[in-house]
Amino acid sequence: MKALLFAVPRLARMIAGLLGDREVPRSVKVVLAAVAVYLASPIDLIPDFIPFVGYLDDILVAAIVVDGLLNYVDRRLVERHWPSGLAALDTTAAVARRLAAWVPGGMKRRVFGGSRRPA
Repeated sequence: MKALLFAVPRLARMIAGLLGDREVPRSVKVVLAAVAVYLASPIDLIPDFIPFVGYLDDILVAAIVVDGLLNYVDRRLVERHWPSGLAALDTTAAVARRLAAWVPGGMKRRVFGGSRRPA
């Protein structure tokens, strides 16, 4: 989880890049814009002033987004906008996959508007 917490600033930069990319589907851009607003907002499901626990909702949202992007969007687009090396993306993706496993696949498909990318 620590890896994902440290990945939140990278995720923010990646979201900004993906929002400006013409190849990214509109449905994905809507999700990314909503996530950016949520992560930047001082209003959270769990208030951030509660030590450690306050960041759990942000971490879970970040995990769902990373997992969703890597499963439902062309990986080349994600790699193009990831601000660190691919090894850091793979590490973040592994952690995100474990956390996002708690979210039903159908919900992720609805959110990202597509079918799962072939492995």
